[in-house]
Amino acid sequence: MTLTLDTLHAAVSGTAAAFRCRTRLQPAGGQGDKVFPPTYAGAVYATEKRCVPAPTDENPDLTAEVDCVLLDSVQSQANRMEEALQRAFDEGRLRLPLIEVNFDPFYPGDEALEDKGMRLLDPVGKVTSLEAPHRIADAILRDSLLDGVPFRQSERGRAVDRVSLKNATPLFELCPTALLFGMWDSTGPKGGLGAKFERAIVSEIVGIDATHGVRTASRVDPIVRKNPELYQAEDGGWTVLEPEAAKDSKKNPKPFGKKVSEINLGNVTPDVTSSGGVTIAYAEQTIVLSLPALRRLRFPVDGVFSVERDRAGRTVLAALGLAAAALADESGLDLRSRCLLYPTKGDLQWERLDRSGVEAFHLPAEDAIKVFHDAVDAARNVGLPWMEQPLVLTPSDALVKLVAKSQQLAAQQGGED
Repeated sequence: MTLTLDTLHAAVSGTAAAFRCRTRLQPAGGQGDKVFPPTYAGAVYATEKRCVPAPTDENPDLTAEVDCVLLDSVQSQANRMEEALQRAFDEGRLRLPLIEVNFDPFYPGDEALEDKGMRLLDPVGKVTSLEAPHRIADAILRDSLLDGVPFRQSERGRAVDRVSLKNATPLFELCPTALLFGMWDSTGPKGGLGAKFERAIVSEIVGIDATHGVRTASRVDPIVRKNPELYQAEDGGWTVLEPEAAKDSKKNPKPFGKKVSEINLGNVTPDVTSSGGVTIAYAEQTIVLSLPALRRLRFPVDGVFSVERDRAGRTVLAALGLAAAALADESGLDLRSRCLLYPTKGDLQWERLDRSGVEAFHLPAEDAIKVFHDAVDAARNVGLPWMEQPLVLTPSDALVKLVAKSQQLAAQQGGED
């Protein structure tokens, strides 16, 4: 099967349940090499038992319960797909609606900005609706201005207040990824009553048959042979010489309060701790694009509904999901330090799940982008709005001051919360 705009439109408009992709992965170092999962509160991994296929000649549907570990969550995978879309947009490979907040004027800025507490210590650049955690509903956009007006009070921003499953057109025009990756407008004018959209595309990477390892730690300093006691210097820093130390009320040198190793100098005794990565039989990435979730969305224009427009809008979103997955796959699976995975069988193998059966197909990134652009052109031809140029917002003074203050605190505290 070859995926074209026509076959995609037919799947979205017909009875197909989903597009699915299951990819077996191995560590780049080879089977048995250790990988490091993400850690959660308490420095623990997300582990659970799952049932995986273990067919026999007598029972092809047999499963076995094995220890599994989460290697990349649904939320993280969504962010990676959005990052891949952003990169393709920046490279000019893909066109889609985008809202961006521009912090460039505030770094390095001038002295007048510093007097107002609005001069940034570190550049922020532009934050887009593909990078903001809650997409178009994020507080970064809410607390920014469009032509001097708070975004959510502007004409375009107020349109977001009226979105629902039966009126997805404003999001389609401004931020279609919110309809694909999900959104809850809880920070908008309606608070908890704000519009909710479920995720239409879900991806996750799980390590199968996981065995926990240990972590080792040590440091051999090339210049500090022994770790002496530290005293507080007169200027608030540290010193190892008692005569240079600040004195307490009894004329004794004041302790600095930290060991040499805690200021990242000196030797650290070799140690073994828990939560030191895992070895796995294999990892598996599962991507599912739900077509029923897309079929719940309606796309009226000026209050008028049209089956043709509804199907065209849903087809664009399905194409966008497939393009996002293909672009993320193209970028590779370097999930974090010491967790680089690769597919054991080449390109993504997609399946269309329909009542008539399962059809397989390949979809390289460039082909996915072409289908997406074709779908957008078809949607525009039936009257659906589609923003071609980025909508640029200006951060409010209060937001800039918050960012500047947080940077000052981070610099002073050396990375502590």
